[in-house]
Amino acid sequence: MSNAVEFASFTLRKGKSVSDLLLVSDMFNDEFLSKQKGYISRKLLYDGKKWADYVLWETVEDAQNAQQIASGDAIAREFISFMIGISCRNYSIEKEY
Repeated sequence: MSNAVEFASFTLRKGKSVSDLLLVSDMFNDEFLSKQKGYISRKLLYDGKKWADYVLWETVEDAQNAQQIASGDAIAREFISFMIGISCRNYSIEKEY
């Protein structure tokens, strides 16, 4: 079974600051995401306009389960409140170089 990547891109909601986004992102990672089954690591990416969350999971199923649980978690909902235009995909890693 191969590992999986969850890739979510988004724009920062107007009225929300980058410093607050980074703070709530830390809380989301420490208090929710890192405690989920199959979590391996995470990177928060930025290109000057759009943000992306890159999360490495043991399996696609682990990523999907965490996404379902997130809707019932207060810190996950707070993190999501910073985003507009969210696009989220899960990919299985078929080959690494």
